[in-house]
Amino acid sequence: MNLFAMMETSGSAMQAERMRAEVVAANMANAETTNTEAGGVYRRQHVVFAANAGDPDFADSLNEASETTASVVANATLPLNLTSSGTVAPGVHISAVVEDTTPPRKRFDPGNPDAGADGYVSYPDINPLTEMVDLMGATRAYGMNSSAVQAEKGMIASALEIAKS
Repeated sequence: MNLFAMMETSGSAMQAERMRAEVVAANMANAETTNTEAGGVYRRQHVVFAANAGDPDFADSLNEASETTASVVANATLPLNLTSSGTVAPGVHISAVVEDTTPPRKRFDPGNPDAGADGYVSYPDINPLTEMVDLMGATRAYGMNSSAVQAEKGMIASALEIAKS
C-alpha cells in the first residue's frame, strides 16, 4: 500500500481548487467588461472537475454530478499525479474551463462607446455574491485538503517513530 496516496489525492484537489479560485477571481475582475479582445461581452467561466482514472466509482459519481450544458472554451487539464508504480493516482483534475451560456444583462447607457443602436450596453451576467460564495468554497476545500496532507504527514512521522522503537 502506498503511504503517500492520500497526499497525492489531496494534492490534486489542491491544484484543482487553486485553478477554481483563479477562474472566480477572473470572473470578478471582468464583471464590467463589455468588450473583450475576442470581441463581445465577457462570459462568466466555470471550472469542470474530472476524476483521475485511478478510481472508476469516484469518476462515475463526479461525472454525473458535474454534467453541464455550457460550451467548452478551453481545455485546462492539469498534469495527472503518478504513483510510484506508474499508475494514475486517485483524485481530481480540471478537465475544462467552460463559458456560461446565460445571456448578458442589458443596461441603458447611450453615451457608452459599446452601446448598440438602441442605446443598451451588454454586460456580463456575473453576480458578485455568487462569485464570493464560489471563492469561499474553493478556499475552504483547499484548506481542508491542506489539513488532510498535514494529518497524513503526522501519521507517517508517528509510524516512523514506532518503527524506530
